[in-house]
Amino acid sequence: MLDAEAPVKKSRGDFIAEQLEEAVINGTIPAGSRLDETSIAAQFGVSRTPVREALHILCGRGFAEREPYKGVVVTQISAQRIDEMFEAMAELEATCGRLASHRMTMGERAELESMHREMNALADQGDHAAYNELNTRFHNLIFQGSHNSDLIAVAQTLRLKLAPFRKYQLKDNGRRLKRSCSEHQQIVDAILNQDPKAAENALRRHLLSAAQEVLIKRQREEEDAVAKPNRVEEA
Repeated sequence: MLDAEAPVKKSRGDFIAEQLEEAVINGTIPAGSRLDETSIAAQFGVSRTPVREALHILCGRGFAEREPYKGVVVTQISAQRIDEMFEAMAELEATCGRLASHRMTMGERAELESMHREMNALADQGDHAAYNELNTRFHNLIFQGSHNSDLIAVAQTLRLKLAPFRKYQLKDNGRRLKRSCSEHQQIVDAILNQDPKAAENALRRHLLSAAQEVLIKRQREEEDAVAKPNRVEEA
């Protein structure tokens, strides 16, 4: 049986996809932009093969789509769409948490608590990358704790789709890391206390809080992008 927690080495295609996804989310690459294989390959100093892999990933996650005579084009990701995805994830994770609160083994509970302590230390250090990686494992452990294979599969699929947004809302924001840890504490306490309702509510609040952070951060960056030309003109 494969270890669900084993770290997987990222391919060049995965790395390029992550960079492009972040640029789409923060508006650096606006909706409607054509993603040209040749220019992207030159930008990252790679052949077109990993670029094709990256574009395939973007299309699969809804960040771009293939249009006749145009190629791969960035899609419009509205605030409503982001809200809907996080809402769906919140309901899935809430269900996993409710089941995990009374289905997790003693070993799984101990691992969850240990992981939470490690994440607190990473938040104190401001290590966003390591925190994000462990955050994925933390939530995946809750999925696994539901001991329902179909629910786990659906939750993991949607989490993969939301991964760029969840990483985005944690990056370069020490305040958000601290808040995330505080929200995790409520989740861990509820699961360790075997309180299904509290676990369900804590996870739902946590995901909705993350959605709000993504939307606020995007709005700020859009406002900054609009304000920058004005500042240059004034100077």
